[in-house]
Amino acid sequence: MTNLNLKGTGVALVTPFNEQKEIDYAGLGRLLKHTQDYVDFWVVHGTTGESVTTNRREKQAVVDFIKANNTNRLPLIYGLGGNSTIQILEFLNELNTEGIDAFLSVSPYYNKPTQEGIYRHYMAFADASPKPIILYNVPARTGSNISAQTTLRLASHPNIIGIKEASGDIAQCMQIIRDKPPGFELFAGDDALTVPLIALGAIGVIAVMANAFPKTFTEMTDYALEGNFERAKQRMFELLDANVLMFAEGNPVGIKQMLSLLQICSAEVRLPLVSASTQLQEKMQAALLQNAF
Repeated sequence: MTNLNLKGTGVALVTPFNEQKEIDYAGLGRLLKHTQDYVDFWVVHGTTGESVTTNRREKQAVVDFIKANNTNRLPLIYGLGGNSTIQILEFLNELNTEGIDAFLSVSPYYNKPTQEGIYRHYMAFADASPKPIILYNVPARTGSNISAQTTLRLASHPNIIGIKEASGDIAQCMQIIRDKPPGFELFAGDDALTVPLIALGAIGVIAVMANAFPKTFTEMTDYALEGNFERAKQRMFELLDANVLMFAEGNPVGIKQMLSLLQICSAEVRLPLVSASTQLQEKMQAALLQNAF
């Protein structure tokens, strides 16, 4: 883990679209410049990047653009997961992995495998992958949980280096942090739980809000990692109202609306997602006027 410098704040990048729902590279360029001097690494093609509605050609083009504009040489994590192990391995064989430092892989969704199925799925991926893998547990989206026991079984694989934990289950996270082997780390997967999870031993976060507020969010994370929880708490409270609004109508709907208000990229999303309601837009505008973030 340390050789990749994956510690601190990783931002789950949005994929900007124009009015024709095509990828907006000018907007992506502004987003990279907006975040690059504050965050510690970038995550592309995760949930926030609308990975389920971008095709392989678009995915490769986005990665190529990010690599070409990565002036600070930030580590780049690629979201690669799904509910067909065979298809993931086929995609892996076709993917140009140059410039990719690791994969973030969401647990299989919809078909709801058992814990043994989840274990075997990740083991097959880890055995085949030329890059390290970070597990991604988000039961609210996948319909199943990666238990602490399964995570710890997987942690023994030398190519599985960590987990993004978005279960919201603090006790489960504690068990993983307590019992994990050296070289395996836990990242917060819920923005609002970053500080408490770092207090328990997480080494960072893969965050949504850092798209819009990279400086404030990274300061919060860094204060927590330094053990300055009073300052970290202050920063989290500053972001709290925006955090609630950001997820009120789902992700990445909220964060894209905030980025639009900040004039970084448009609020456009692809169906079946729809843009933020007028009411939410007004609340976000008011929050920006009232807070410096």
